[in-house]
Amino acid sequence: MPRPRSVHDVAAHRLCTGCGVCAYLAPQDVGMVDVLDEGRRPIPLRPVGPGAGAGAALDCCPGAGLAHDRARPAPGEIGELHAAWGPVRALWEGYAADPQIRYAGSSGGVATALAAFCLEREEMAGTLHIGPRADVPYLNEPRFSRSRDELLAAAGSRYAPASPCERLDLIESEPRPSVFIGKPCDVAAVRMARRVRPELDRRVGLTIAVFCAGTPSTAGTLEMLRRMGVTDPQRLESVHYRGQGWPGDARARTREDRAGWHRRLSYEQSWGEVLQRHRQWRCHLCADHTGEFADVAVGDPWYRPTGDDPGRSLVLARTERGVRLVQAAIAAGYLVLEPAAPAVLPASQPNLLRARGAVWGRIGTLRLAGLMAPRLRRMPMAAIWWRRLSVREKARSTVGTLRRVRQRGLRRPLELTAPHHPRQRAADPLTGGQQRRPDPVGGRED
Repeated sequence: MPRPRSVHDVAAHRLCTGCGVCAYLAPQDVGMVDVLDEGRRPIPLRPVGPGAGAGAALDCCPGAGLAHDRARPAPGEIGELHAAWGPVRALWEGYAADPQIRYAGSSGGVATALAAFCLEREEMAGTLHIGPRADVPYLNEPRFSRSRDELLAAAGSRYAPASPCERLDLIESEPRPSVFIGKPCDVAAVRMARRVRPELDRRVGLTIAVFCAGTPSTAGTLEMLRRMGVTDPQRLESVHYRGQGWPGDARARTREDRAGWHRRLSYEQSWGEVLQRHRQWRCHLCADHTGEFADVAVGDPWYRPTGDDPGRSLVLARTERGVRLVQAAIAAGYLVLEPAAPAVLPASQPNLLRARGAVWGRIGTLRLAGLMAPRLRRMPMAAIWWRRLSVREKARSTVGTLRRVRQRGLRRPLELTAPHHPRQRAADPLTGGQQRRPDPVGGRED
C-alpha cells in the first residue's frame, strides 16, 4: 500500500478531510481552496521539496491517519462504550437554557451555549468556529467570535466544506485560552497540532466536536439550492442547513425574495435526498463520527421522535476538562442537562455504529487493491464489521468499495495546482471571486 509523503499526496489520493491544519502549520507552503466536487483542499504555494512544510504537516493530518493514545479505557471512562465510541466520562441529554440559542441550533444549541459560558464566565478570549461567508453565503469561513451575539450569528450546522484549522493562528495569538468548535476530524487535527505547537496547546481552553456523518462538497449545496428554485446563487442573501426546530428545515433567501420569507426543504429532502450523496470520499473511510478526540462532543439524540420539538442535544464529556466545564455551565444556568445512560449513545446513533464497522471492510479492500488508505490505530472496527453488519452490508463495504474505486476514478490522482502568484487565493467555485482570509473578529447575522 502506498504511503503519503506530504499533505499533497493525501489530497491527490482523495484522503483529505479539508480541515486546513496544514495551511496553519505551513502558511508559506500550503493554501486552501474549494474544489467544487471534492471539498476544501491544500495546494502548494511554492515548489515542494525535502523538508518543506507540506511534508512536516503530514504528522498532524487527520486524513492520513488517527490514533488513540491507549487501547483500553482510562480510569474514570465508561468501559462499555470505549471500543466503539472512544473515551467517554459522562453523558447528558438536554439543551441550551437560552431559548434563542436553542432555537437557532441544529438540535439543542449546546455547543453555542457552552462556548458562550466559556467566554462570559471562564473569561476565555473567544471561539474559533465556522460561519457563512458574508459575500458568498453558500461557502464557509473561519470566524473568531468574542461574544454571545457573534456566536449566535453562526449557530447551526453547515453541511458544506470548511477549514477551521486554517486559522488556528487566531487562537495561538490570543493572551488567554479560547474555545475551538469543529467536526471530529477538525478536532483531531487540533489535538495533533497541539503536540508540535506548545503555544497553541497553552491557548486551547476547550475543544467541542459536533457529530458528523460526512461533509458534502460545494456541488451538493448548489444542487440543494437548485431544488429550492435558486437559479442564480450569486443573488443569495443567506443559506441555513438546519435549525429553528429539530431537526429543522434547510432555508435560503435571495435578494428578490419578500421580507421574512425563505425557500425551504425538509431535513429529509436536503440531507437525505441531496447532500449526503455528495460526501467526500474520505468521509466513507472515517471511523470517528462522534468526536473521540474532543473534550466535549455533541450530537442528535435520534432515538427520540422528531417533529415540533424545539431541540435536544446528546452531550459527551470525553476528558476531565470537558466534565468540569459542562458541569460548571449547568451550575451557572447556561445548560439544562440531565444524566443519560450509556445505552442512549448507541440508540441515538445506530447508523454511525454501522458506518464504523463498514470502514474496516473499505480500508481492507483499498489495501488489497494497492490503493492509499488512512491508518487508524487503537480504533476497533473489525468486531463491529463481523457482529453488527448484515451479509449485504459486509458485501457493500467490500465489493461496493471496488465499484466506487472505478466510478470515482480513485486510481487517478487528483491534480491540484498552485495559483499563478503565491499570494493569490483560489477562485470561488461559482462566482470566480477570490477567496480571502476573513476578518478575525465577528460576523453578521443574515
